[in-house]
Amino acid sequence: MFGVPVHLNASMLLLAVLVTVLYGSFVRERLDLSPAAGYAVGFGFVVLLLLSVLLHELGHALTARRYGIGVRGITLELLGGYTEMERDAPSPRVDLYVSLAGPAVSFLLGFAAVGVTVALPNGTLLDQLAFQVAVSNLLVAVFNSLPGLPLDGGRALRAAVWAASRDRHLGTEVAGWVGRSVALATAAVVVWLTAVGVLTTFGLLFMLLVAFTLWQGAGQSIRVARISRRFALVDLGRLARPVFAVPTGMPLAEAQRRAGEDGAAKDRPAALGVTDSSGRLVALVDPVAAEAVPAERRPWVSVDTVARGLDGVPRISRDLDGERVVHTVQAHPAVQYLVTAGEDVVGVLHVADLARLLEPKRKIVT
Repeated sequence: MFGVPVHLNASMLLLAVLVTVLYGSFVRERLDLSPAAGYAVGFGFVVLLLLSVLLHELGHALTARRYGIGVRGITLELLGGYTEMERDAPSPRVDLYVSLAGPAVSFLLGFAAVGVTVALPNGTLLDQLAFQVAVSNLLVAVFNSLPGLPLDGGRALRAAVWAASRDRHLGTEVAGWVGRSVALATAAVVVWLTAVGVLTTFGLLFMLLVAFTLWQGAGQSIRVARISRRFALVDLGRLARPVFAVPTGMPLAEAQRRAGEDGAAKDRPAALGVTDSSGRLVALVDPVAAEAVPAERRPWVSVDTVARGLDGVPRISRDLDGERVVHTVQAHPAVQYLVTAGEDVVGVLHVADLARLLEPKRKIVT
């Protein structure tokens, strides 16, 4: 839509069924409709909800594109939707505009639906649909404007802290902690509303799911901020492991023994490489595959059987900065990467080494 790919998550089917049944039953009793007509109206409301969420996300997407930020796509799911962008906003001002564009669209849709509701006669089918569209869009706009990540208001708060401190990571971390407070407050409010009889059990469970999702999203934002602060520490010239080359056909146990005895590998474990008869590096031993071979069988297993040709190993230039290294790893997930300087292989980056550098307090399983 407008050149932006739109994806429907399978969880959206659950929302469609729930809204069709629940709202269909409500409007059937309200307007004295047949069951079939009630569920048809419920399904129509689902379509209007989907369009509302899509327009909300298009507000983000088209605003981002207006400021030169590429958009990978929009995904609609059980709890709403999200827009995936190719990069972060270049400035706090752009971040603010992109974050507020979605709620602005929802407010416009909500107030437009209010106008339609006022113009229509009470108690009619169109009046009911317009009223529900108005309520849903205004609720989405208000809730999304709350100042905590991953909500749109949290992105606006991040932009404000970023502008004041000139530190984007600080803005993300502050907005993430506020987002956790919003999640706890949401859970407390919905429990209270259920206790006083305003919310049903279904409403309680649904809103607790929303609060849990907010908590997780806020925690992920805090984690991303802390990782991003350490991008400057990424130096592939120092982080890459040296390559210890062994000839093709050598038993895995002997190759590992030689690599362990190599003096150059005492400070940093070496990556095992395999050379052909002319001494040219042609493959890398996959550490996961090598580890899976029982120790008693390694004297009888050739390195070639647990190696991967260089054409199948992603490459990373030694000159990339930390942010671009992480983006490359995210775009091409692998266990290890060839670190290159021009056409030459100067080392091997193990993703576990990068993870330990970026998250030193987290246990990394290798």
